[in-house]
Amino acid sequence: MNNDEILKSIISDPSIAPFVSGVTVFNEREGVFSDLPRDIDPRLEKALVRRGTKRLYSHQAEAWTSVRSGHHTVVVTPTASGKTLCYNLPVLQTLLEDTQARALYLFPTKALSQDQHSELSSLLTEGVEEENLPIRACIYDGDTPQSIRQDAREKARLIISNPDMLHTGVLPNHPRWIRFFSNLKYIVIDEMHLYRGIFGAHMANVVRRIRRIARFYGANPCFIFCSATIGNPRSLAQAILGDSVQLIDINGAPSGKKTVVLYNPPLVDAVAGIRRSVMNESQKWALAFLRQGIKTILFAHSRVRTEVIASYINDSLRNVFTANHGINVVPYRGGLLPLERRAIEKGLREGTIQGVVSTNALELGIDIGGLDAAIVAGFPGSFSSFWQQAGRAGRRQTESVAVFIASSSPLDQYIISHP
Repeated sequence: MNNDEILKSIISDPSIAPFVSGVTVFNEREGVFSDLPRDIDPRLEKALVRRGTKRLYSHQAEAWTSVRSGHHTVVVTPTASGKTLCYNLPVLQTLLEDTQARALYLFPTKALSQDQHSELSSLLTEGVEEENLPIRACIYDGDTPQSIRQDAREKARLIISNPDMLHTGVLPNHPRWIRFFSNLKYIVIDEMHLYRGIFGAHMANVVRRIRRIARFYGANPCFIFCSATIGNPRSLAQAILGDSVQLIDINGAPSGKKTVVLYNPPLVDAVAGIRRSVMNESQKWALAFLRQGIKTILFAHSRVRTEVIASYINDSLRNVFTANHGINVVPYRGGLLPLERRAIEKGLREGTIQGVVSTNALELGIDIGGLDAAIVAGFPGSFSSFWQQAGRAGRRQTESVAVFIASSSPLDQYIISHP
């Protein structure tokens, strides 16, 4: 059976069908392309072509023009639409043109920093060693050994860090970073939609500090923001930066067919409005997908839930004859050691892990390969988070399904009633 037939068979199951409150299909969409820029460095162009990038999506080309013109820019397109190239391309071009130029990338989590460093390194080292791009990129965060930090400060052209490390480890020690700050050309702030409320206010103050320090050393960096789809991207970026920002929000990337299923668990107490546990129902959906060979990610919104649900799923799959059906399901949460996190991310990309139960730690743009189904167990708190989690399945224009399982909370029930 293909994915469509598998989904129809699952939805028509008598234990599931009566509680499916809605199914919406988003059809596949063709991409809008542009040629590579005429003034791109031949070395960078060669590296892109080796990776299969012979054209840009329209929003990537628009970002190139905006950033190269010196405008602060915010790019707002869906998950897996190639936002990384929107900032990598103009930044690497400038670093190749000016051998003293520096750039700073800020990501909200260490896992995302590692993933983006891996992506950047593969681009810089594409091809034979003699043709590698002469740019050194280093991660500078709490996991970076002391022995490497001084070398990164002095020699790295591109530093990858996070707001906390910037606030506590870099800005208070700016005299050690004179060479870096005096040549700072670009600051990239990814996953901008996370910087809202109190956290966003802190981030805005950190941005003001770094701009003040950069000016002190004679630099005036251009800011590039990237965000999931939100309603007010320009005003949020301008609030964080304290300056005007150019908005790019028309997505040129192709997308595969996506089916979104809304599921309202059965009532166990009609008087009190209590429904079956989200943990049990999400486990049931995950098992249905995994047994059909569909790679699945399940978002549970607490660390305890991730461990418990992953344990339940593995117990349900395990029997003495089939040794877990050859299906490997793991929990992913904050608190795992860096090597454990990276092993899980690698297993998902390479296919040795077929399912993962995660907190919102995997909501962000970490490359976890071609997942086919995303299960969101309870409303994650914002619609941008929901679409980020739903978008973890179906990367690279593949067909996918996202299932929202409502809890008994009034907010979840309101969403189910007003899809």
